[in-house]
Amino acid sequence: MVDAALAACVVSASDELETPARRALRRLLARKGAVVGLIVIATFIVLASLAPWIVPYDPVATSWTLVRKPPSALHWFGTDDLGRDILARVIFGARASLVAGAISVGIALSIGVPFGLLAGYRGGFVDALISRVTDAMLACPFLILAIALAAFLGPSLRNAMIAIGISATPVFIRLTRGQTLSVKVEDYVEAARAIGNPPWRIALFHILPNILPALLVQATLSIAAAIIAEAALSFLGLGQQPPAPSWGSMLNSAQRFLTNAPWMAVWPGLAIFLVVLSFNLIGDGLRDALDPKSR
Repeated sequence: MVDAALAACVVSASDELETPARRALRRLLARKGAVVGLIVIATFIVLASLAPWIVPYDPVATSWTLVRKPPSALHWFGTDDLGRDILARVIFGARASLVAGAISVGIALSIGVPFGLLAGYRGGFVDALISRVTDAMLACPFLILAIALAAFLGPSLRNAMIAIGISATPVFIRLTRGQTLSVKVEDYVEAARAIGNPPWRIALFHILPNILPALLVQATLSIAAAIIAEAALSFLGLGQQPPAPSWGSMLNSAQRFLTNAPWMAVWPGLAIFLVVLSFNLIGDGLRDALDPKSR
């Protein structure tokens, strides 16, 4: 009995000494779905980073003798309507999708978090103004707003990332504002205000670090939505421009040959499915791992 009690005390003491980051990582790795998602995303990142060295074919090189060839030993994923290797285009297309997802969410965070902090901490007229503008943007569906902005800015991957980032900003403004309203009434924030800390310091050093877990989870889930949006814009001709490879533009080319060459649509569609599913699994795992109430 005494030994069991001592062992329990040692375990509880070690848990208390464990840093929050290490605890969150341990909880995340304990969730199989999140681990699978991390492995899939890491695989796509490695393939995209090493694409020029591991892909044996030029993704934009055409060959009229290899038009719509089925998967074979030479071309594992087959070829498209211009004789280009689909495996090479899928791997190079991962660059556009992953970069678009990361940069778009980065734009949304860089705009949404400051405005959300300002609205939640300042309150009053500033809060009302920012909230009404946010509500107006949220009244338009995310993808429709992204398409409208991309069409206004012009077709290119850079403009598509800007359009997706601006369209995702209202979600981060609302989330940051709500979290700030919840945190700013905590005792430690009141104590920081009582000892004379200026508002900017309280917002940056006392409120922001405590709302980062929620922002991190939302950012992970938003990357998945941004990848779908980039594929949709490329499908419509508003994203990555041909002949540069993109999963969305590959699906656009494949729609005319679904009966004769289904492999043209299967592989880019499967890549989008795997990456989006993996980011969602990681987001769910982070939400559980960063929840202080979970064990």
